[in-house]
Amino acid sequence: MQNSDDIASASPRTALVVAHPDDESLWFSSVVASSDRIVFCFGDPFGKSKKAAARRRAVAALPLRGLLNLALPESGARFLVDWARPQPTPFGIAITDPAACARYEDNYRSLVEALRTALTGCDVVYTHNPWGEYGHADHIQVYRAVAALQAEIGYTVWFTNYVGAASWPLAQLTASQPSWTQRRAVQPDLVTARALMRVYRRNGAWTWTRVHRWPAEETLYAQPSGADLQPRLPLSGEWLLDVAGLRWWPPSWRGARRRLPVL
Repeated sequence: MQNSDDIASASPRTALVVAHPDDESLWFSSVVASSDRIVFCFGDPFGKSKKAAARRRAVAALPLRGLLNLALPESGARFLVDWARPQPTPFGIAITDPAACARYEDNYRSLVEALRTALTGCDVVYTHNPWGEYGHADHIQVYRAVAALQAEIGYTVWFTNYVGAASWPLAQLTASQPSWTQRRAVQPDLVTARALMRVYRRNGAWTWTRVHRWPAEETLYAQPSGADLQPRLPLSGEWLLDVAGLRWWPPSWRGARRRLPVL
């Protein structure tokens, strides 16, 4: 892994920004190998010292070029969200626990400052979608921070089409707003994804199910900067990948795709 000084002096054109180590394997295997810079935003899990040590070992062992680990401490907000009535905020999403909310908002400010340096010079930034894939507050916050710097730096944001049962209401809310200009169907890089997964498992830092399967195809959506005059389209009617359906065993009671309502 390159150190921060080497990273800061480079001039990346494409970056992948994820909340946690192993997110790059799960949701972005199609672009992780081709990205000039890979940014991990959060380091030690909140209140879990053993898992923190395991994560640090795993990150040190990853065979990824251009890796920048910001290692901000997690806020512990995770899933402390009223998902029946999700409320987007400038910091990400409303958190139901006051102490966790304060830490979450502090993390947003630190994240924006750190990403300003990390993403300067980028043309393209891949990151989480506005509803945080399966509904993780940190994923939503990372998207918000990346989007907040977009006008300043001028890159195009590309986000994923994964969703979960918890995040489905927020995805539907987001779908009513014009947000994208271009979609791209891509294939997960299974060789890279599984190689990274093995590193995390070997070090006790894999956070996802052991029966996860990557889809045959996933979709990325482009969100250009304000200077781009292309008309933006809503996500209504688009097909999302349901993470509950992406597992080998036990078989999901539903398929791996959900269609957003057509407005």
